[in-house]
Amino acid sequence: VQLQASGGGSVQAGGSLRLPCAASGLVFSWYTSAWFRQAPGQEREFVAANTDNARSTDYADSVKGRFTISRDNAKKTVFLQMNSLKPEDTAVYYCAANPGFLSDPRLATYHYWGQGTQVTVSS
Repeated sequence: VQLQASGGGSVQAGGSLRLPCAASGLVFSWYTSAWFRQAPGQEREFVAANTDNARSTDYADSVKGRFTISRDNAKKTVFLQMNSLKPEDTAVYYCAANPGFLSDPRLATYHYWGQGTQVTVSS
């Protein structure tokens, strides 16, 4: 299983970014997909997760109403649409996947991880 995240960059506060994460080596519809982030000097934290057909979707309180997780099973890709970005959203963003159909905010749940993509939000 391989996960490849991309789409990071630098934006001003209030701007938007869309992060795709392409998966290979798995039946994507059988997996829960998630996004986590890690700011400098901080622990990696949960951002969002969803399952096939969004039967189970979960967001961190800090991003609810601003971020949207979605997926395209045919393209084996999960997306994180980030709107109304704030400087405190600055972090390296990681995608993750785990077999099953229950979104879970616990980092230890996820067996497969992509490399991070840097998001920097300036004020």
